[in-house]
Amino acid sequence: MTTTQSGTHVVYQEKVRPSVGMWILVVVAALSTALMVAPVWTLGTIILPIVSFILFAWWLTSLTLTIIVTERQLFVGEAHIDRKFVPSAEAFDGEEARQARGVDLDARAFLKIRPWAKSVVRIHLNDASDPTPYWLVSSRHPHKLAAALNA
Repeated sequence: MTTTQSGTHVVYQEKVRPSVGMWILVVVAALSTALMVAPVWTLGTIILPIVSFILFAWWLTSLTLTIIVTERQLFVGEAHIDRKFVPSAEAFDGEEARQARGVDLDARAFLKIRPWAKSVVRIHLNDASDPTPYWLVSSRHPHKLAAALNA
């Protein structure tokens, strides 16, 4: 879990969890394992879907993205940066977000995007020692995240 420095105030916090659609895919994937073993292992039609669901659920849960903005730092998953290197942030929804993740993407950018969160925030960086021009981060509330970073 990400920890913040003592004495800093959390300005914004968000967890980008998997969508209901992703959980449905996990259930379907786990249940489909029963079909693979049904002809050869009857007990496996019960055991394998349960084990598969547990493993798929653990994997999907591990992809949850935690975003924390404090007065001094920005944490995105395990990555963090001092706010003094973040001059601005832009929120993108819909078609703009698709373009930001696709044709407008800089190959040097740091990505923390998730397929179930279509909106993104481009967090511009101003660090002479870092060639990364910006971070592109998935968010369910991109305008709130951008506002917290621009404040």
